[in-house]
Amino acid sequence: MRWYEWLLRLYPAGFRADYGDGMREVFAARRREARGPVAVAALWLEALVDVARHAVPLHVDVLRQDLRYTKRSLARSPGFTATVIVVSALGIGMNTAVFSVIDHVLVRPLPFADPDALVRVWEAPRGYTRLEASPPNYRDWAERAESFERIAAYNVRSANLVGRGDPVRLQGAAVTADLLPLLGVQPARGRWFTPEDDAPGAPGTVLLSHGAWQQVFGGDAGVVGATIRLDGLPYVVIGVMPPEFRFPDRRVAFWTPLRLGPADFEDRNNNYLEVIARLKPGVSLDRARTEMRGIMARLEAEHPVENEGVSANVFRLRDEIPRNARLLLFALLGASLGVLLIACTNVASLQLARSLARRREFATRGALGAGRERIARQLLTESVVLATVGGAVGVLLAGATLPLLARLVPASLPIAGTPSLDPRVLGFALAATALTGIGFGALPAVRAGRGAIAAGLRDAARGSTGHRRRTRRALVVIEVTASVALLIASGLLIRALGEVRSQDPGFRAEGVLTLRTWLPWPRYAATADRTAFYRRVLDEVRALPGVVSAAYSSFLPMVMGGGIWPVEEVDGQPRERSAGETASLRFVTAEWFETLGIPVLAGRPISESDTRDRPAVAVVSQSFVDRYWPGEDPIGRTFHFAFFDRRVVGVVGDVRVRGLERTSEPQVYLPHQQVPDSALMFYPPKDLAVRAEGDPLALVPAIREIVRRADPAQPVSNVALLEDIVAENTAPRVVQLRLVAAFAALAFLLAAVGIHGLLSFTATQRTREFGVRRALGARRRTLSALVLRDGAGLGLAGVALGALLGYAAGRAMQALLFGIPPADPVTFTVAIGLALLMTLLGSLPPALRAAAVDPNTVVRDG
Repeated sequence: MRWYEWLLRLYPAGFRADYGDGMREVFAARRREARGPVAVAALWLEALVDVARHAVPLHVDVLRQDLRYTKRSLARSPGFTATVIVVSALGIGMNTAVFSVIDHVLVRPLPFADPDALVRVWEAPRGYTRLEASPPNYRDWAERAESFERIAAYNVRSANLVGRGDPVRLQGAAVTADLLPLLGVQPARGRWFTPEDDAPGAPGTVLLSHGAWQQVFGGDAGVVGATIRLDGLPYVVIGVMPPEFRFPDRRVAFWTPLRLGPADFEDRNNNYLEVIARLKPGVSLDRARTEMRGIMARLEAEHPVENEGVSANVFRLRDEIPRNARLLLFALLGASLGVLLIACTNVASLQLARSLARRREFATRGALGAGRERIARQLLTESVVLATVGGAVGVLLAGATLPLLARLVPASLPIAGTPSLDPRVLGFALAATALTGIGFGALPAVRAGRGAIAAGLRDAARGSTGHRRRTRRALVVIEVTASVALLIASGLLIRALGEVRSQDPGFRAEGVLTLRTWLPWPRYAATADRTAFYRRVLDEVRALPGVVSAAYSSFLPMVMGGGIWPVEEVDGQPRERSAGETASLRFVTAEWFETLGIPVLAGRPISESDTRDRPAVAVVSQSFVDRYWPGEDPIGRTFHFAFFDRRVVGVVGDVRVRGLERTSEPQVYLPHQQVPDSALMFYPPKDLAVRAEGDPLALVPAIREIVRRADPAQPVSNVALLEDIVAENTAPRVVQLRLVAAFAALAFLLAAVGIHGLLSFTATQRTREFGVRRALGARRRTLSALVLRDGAGLGLAGVALGALLGYAAGRAMQALLFGIPPADPVTFTVAIGLALLMTLLGSLPPALRAAAVDPNTVVRDG
């Protein structure tokens, strides 16, 4: 009969109360009459079928009744209903949005075959954990490594596409033939590269991204087999990749073969190849790393000059996310969970208060025959309905927030730029809704009404029990704790952002327009041809009204690192190859330092007279001087850099070329006319900077026309204000800070509401007590002090716990604080002050109402 008791539990409690005894008697009698296993099995089968046929309709009927009652009940309390929905929507929506980004960036598998087996392989000279590979070392890795099924290489490139409307600059990648099979991604149309495509001298072939095919070629189905011109050279389109393929990142529009010829294998210090590999089944990352380090140790012994101090490193492709970007996401996740916790505690507190206010209703329903389970079920239905509506609104809120959160997706990952509300994310939203509705909504309310039937009428005129009062007080302390922790976290991030933005970038960004004209090879392989283009463009741009100065450089600061080159000799003395013996390289035209406002500290800047037939000269940054000639006059000193001995003719201020938060190498500036023909193809000037009075953007149409006249096939791209480039450098921080600050403000508001709600409810429950105290001579301020003291106790408890939690959060995200200590006294003082102010504001109205109690009215009504 015990099993039959479990079967009966599948029926509604009311049905069991009315018919359970009779059903047990009938089943027991039939069980006694059953003879043999077949008859017993038939009896149990009949019982199961009976439950399946009748229990579900009965539950549906009860649910229908509960929903009708819920509709009436919530309509009678519109304020409560709206508050719970809004609070739930904020908590669920914000967490859903943040989860979508976390899942998109850190959890979801990359869109390749068996992505966990994909790794990146790097050279690791002294002082570096990652450096691109040189072609000779890559070739030796491919021949000797046994941990990999395949190993491939690529190099990011860009090209001018002409002949398809206006010239456009497209970003792409040159890849070895093994790369696409290694990733396991087939073209959506056409074929991928073969070793024949990779051979030097083979006809040019190209694969298009789905985005480029749609946007540039209009989705032309006949594009496969067509010939296009990239940088003036013909390429046959052999295929179109699928929409989800974005390797090495989402900006890439095309892929061409990476053709490594004999000349590429002559220099082991020419590091420019990105290397990717696929681990063999059963090979661990540590084993592959150990093997690669052993291979590099042997290569160092075989080539002691070029590979001195060079090791190797192997990392999973999924883990190639900047540390700060990962920390930003985790900090945001912690903040959103804090808001969800506060939202849930608010919902629980509201439900508890409402259930206590409904004790007379529960007692009356109990007296009319409703059991405790029936009332609990009604409360569960109400809570789930509220949470479901709040969850639906929250999902809409999350969808509206995703474009803002897209800035937190690192551009270096081969994934879409904007997360989506896919089934995984919606499943998280459903789980958060269930947590809010059941875990923090229904269960406290059910417990609050558990004794309503037996004691509801008796308690209706009395205050809440001590147990319930302690529960609500604990919920408020949790709210204050979470809000203080969020205030501290957001305060630390605000201080860190201020510290970052206070850094001197080394140049004046105001009033500077930038754009790119990347001159294609081989048309501009000769230095004289490039010089003629620069002179024509610069002369006409400088003549435009409002233009103060204009110049070209290889790279803008904070856009590209500028390439890192070793300083091999200083004053004729060789230097060992290490991270401390490198500098960033830029070729520039005259007026570059004037245009960017970089101060010339000694000597002279680059001039138009620095030509190929003159000595190879350089202008270096102050940090370069401090490293190699500290306290000495550097003018006239020599060093070997970028294939030539360079003589220092000038010293300029340091520029944060790698951004405001990253350490920048010393800088070396070389005259653009001293680039050898057909050499250093990545480094000739391409970025034009124009300093102007008034609105620099107004010059864009005129500059486009000047470039068109100089070369009709030359596209103009990357138009931006230098101020915007500097601002973009901190954009992920700003987005995260705005969200964390919004979370903190919301937590602050919800905690204040929670304190106010608890103390108001408590004051209402103690109205009779306050009236008696007044009748016995208690002063008004004494009653106010009772309420204020109650609120202060809650606030101080929450502040103490929140300060500890905030300090722990600061320690966890210390890498993001840019030198601000986790126990920053300014941040803690402001956060604690705000929390105490919040406590006072939440406590004051209930305290005033307590003081205003009329003892005559209370005694008369009592």
